[in-house]
Amino acid sequence: MGIFSSIANAIFGSGSSTAATRPAPSGGPAAPGSGAPSASSASTAPAPISRSEVEAQIAAIEARRGVKYNWKQSIVDLMKLLDLDSSLASRKELAQELGYKGALDGSAEMNIWLHKQVMERLAEGGGKIPESLKG
Repeated sequence: MGIFSSIANAIFGSGSSTAATRPAPSGGPAAPGSGAPSASSASTAPAPISRSEVEAQIAAIEARRGVKYNWKQSIVDLMKLLDLDSSLASRKELAQELGYKGALDGSAEMNIWLHKQVMERLAEGGGKIPESLKG
């Protein structure tokens, strides 16, 4: 399993689907339990979620753990919060998974790019790991 998969699993669970863990949209009922998924839903792309929904999931983890990290800006702190290896070697591997083209040196530029990409891809994938990042 890749680093991105580990991040998604730590946030959304081993199935990496927000269907069971996603908060209900404001003003409406929760989607879980509203019916069995259709056969066609397995072949369609997952519905994106908002960055604030991703952040709510991470904030809930932080609250459960009773710790304080700067995970909203720091990829290192995000990985630490999720009990994942945040070493330079792990961040290099994550950068390669996500297609980073710069120097794999742990620079601020690399770390900021990683954080932005992780948060965007978590939201875009609706909590599901894209096939291209499984592995």
